[in-house]
Amino acid sequence: MPQTFPKTNWALILGGSSGFGLASAAKLASHGMNLIIFHRDRRGAMGRIEEDFAALRNEGIEVLTFNADALSSEVRDEKLNEIAEHLGDDRIHLLLHSIAFGNLKLSVAEKPADDSAVCALAERLDIEVEKLQTAADEVFSGGADRLQLLATPPKYSATLFLEEEDLARTIHAMGTSLLGWVQAIHGRGLFATDSRVLGLTSEGNTIAWKGYAAVAAAKVALESVARSIAVEFAPYGIRCNVLQPGVTETPALRLIPGNAHLKAEARSKNPFGRLTQPEDVADMVYLMAQPEAAWVNGALIRVDGGEHVSGVRQ
Repeated sequence: MPQTFPKTNWALILGGSSGFGLASAAKLASHGMNLIIFHRDRRGAMGRIEEDFAALRNEGIEVLTFNADALSSEVRDEKLNEIAEHLGDDRIHLLLHSIAFGNLKLSVAEKPADDSAVCALAERLDIEVEKLQTAADEVFSGGADRLQLLATPPKYSATLFLEEEDLARTIHAMGTSLLGWVQAIHGRGLFATDSRVLGLTSEGNTIAWKGYAAVAAAKVALESVARSIAVEFAPYGIRCNVLQPGVTETPALRLIPGNAHLKAEARSKNPFGRLTQPEDVADMVYLMAQPEAAWVNGALIRVDGGEHVSGVRQ
C-alpha cells in the first residue's frame, strides 16, 4: 500500500495496545505514519502485545513503545524528553487519546429486578420459572438479541459503590489528562505546524447506563477540554476533535457489567444491524489526519453507522 504520510510524521497514541488505539495504529502504520505508543499492561499480556507491535514495524515504519503510566505527569515528562531526543527534527502530527481506565461501580444499591413478565410467561406455558429463565438466557447468549428483556438482568456489586475518589480518578484518566498531554507536547515544540488531536467519547455522554456514571462524567469533561483546545491552540496549527464510536467490541467494553445487554441494544437499533468495529473508528482517525480535514476543528463526530440517530429496532 502506498505511503500517504511523510516519513517525518509521527502519531502518539495513548492506550495503543488494544481496541481503538491498536486498530488506529495499524491503520496509520499501513499508510506510513511512524508511531509512539503508550500502554499499561501486565507482563503476562506482553507476548500477544509484542506480536502486534512487531506487525506494525513490519509496515516499514518506526515504532516506539512505552509500557508506562501515561497518567503520571512525571512519567509523561520523562518519556517526552526521550521522545524529543529520538525525533530530532521530526514532529508529532497526530495525538490520539484512547485511555480506557475508569470505575464502573453503581452509585447506589439496586432494588430487586421486576421478574413479573418471566413469571407470567412461565405460568402461561405451564413450566417452571427457573427453566424458562435458563432457556431465555441460553438463547440470548447465543445471539438472539430480541430476548434481551427476558434475559437475566446484569448483576452489580451490592457492597461497593462509586466514591468521590473513584470519580476524580476516572475523570482525570479518561478526560482531563488530554489537556496535560497537549500542553506538554506543545511546550516542547513537538507538534507539527498542522497537527491533529483526537479524543474518544461515547453515547454515555448524554444517556445514563448503569455503572457508567464515572466514565460518563469523564467523557463529558474530555469533550469540554477538547473544545477549549480547539479554540486556544488553533493559532499554533493544532486542530482538536472528538470521535464518538457506537458500541464496540473492545476489552474496555467487556469490563462493563451488562455489556451483553448493551451490545444487544446497539445491534437492534443500528441501521446496519451490527456493532461498530475498532477498524471503523481507525478509518476515521486516518481520515482526520489527512490535509483535507484541516478545517474540521472543535467537532464531535459520530462513527456509529447511524446508531445514535436510529429510533427503529430491527
